[in-house]
Amino acid sequence: MKTLNIVGPNAVDLADRLVPHLDGRVATVESLPETAARDTDAGAAYGLSNDGSWIGAGDGQTLSDLLDSLVPDYDVALTVGFDARLPTVTIGDADSVGEVVATLSDAESDLDSVLDALSTLDDRVTLESLVQRAKDSPLAERSGAIATFTGRVRVKDSDDDTPTTHLEFEKYEGVAADRMGEIREELEARDGVFEVLMHHRTGVIGEGEDIVFVVVLAGHREEAFRTVEDGINRLKDEVPIFKKESTAEEEFWIHEQA
Repeated sequence: MKTLNIVGPNAVDLADRLVPHLDGRVATVESLPETAARDTDAGAAYGLSNDGSWIGAGDGQTLSDLLDSLVPDYDVALTVGFDARLPTVTIGDADSVGEVVATLSDAESDLDSVLDALSTLDDRVTLESLVQRAKDSPLAERSGAIATFTGRVRVKDSDDDTPTTHLEFEKYEGVAADRMGEIREELEARDGVFEVLMHHRTGVIGEGEDIVFVVVLAGHREEAFRTVEDGINRLKDEVPIFKKESTAEEEFWIHEQA
């Protein structure tokens, strides 16, 4: 699922103009003012109109969690008005903490630059979406095991450590994808291993958030566990992905540290 944030004057109008030009199922998530929400003891409340429109209120999910939950069912998610580290279209002089992929003078501007930028974005991938892909494999009927690995942003190793606030990852474009594909093919050539799926997120990833996934569909648990371990080890050792760590005190590229 491709995700695009829109910020600036009349961002909702721009999102409405974009939707008819997008392929597949599109979800739009708007940042609502606090006065539009209501307190609820249920944690989250949802309203549904006769035409199928709905709104959520309460403290049910973060934006990241909500987007992850949309991945299996949608092809594009447009987020509107969020101060978020997402690929972003800015309107006018609007600021963004996310990567700006297109800038428009106003919400009525030509959409070509936005559509071009959207087509180049990487898909948002979750562990659940990869597991579902494995289950949908033509070889799933021969499988008795799906093993997974999830790497996430560790805040600290011990109580005395300076907390890590976020990590930033950059890929050696093209080379990283090719090498990951080669690793997958080599692991899938093993007896009893039917499918290997791997994904490493890039950009800024906050504390506690997921970074990398490895999913293995195999005949039995032994080859599934072994291949998951080999897959993540080879990904870390062989795929050119560069990591910058930001703590409460400093930031540094990991390969620059002794």
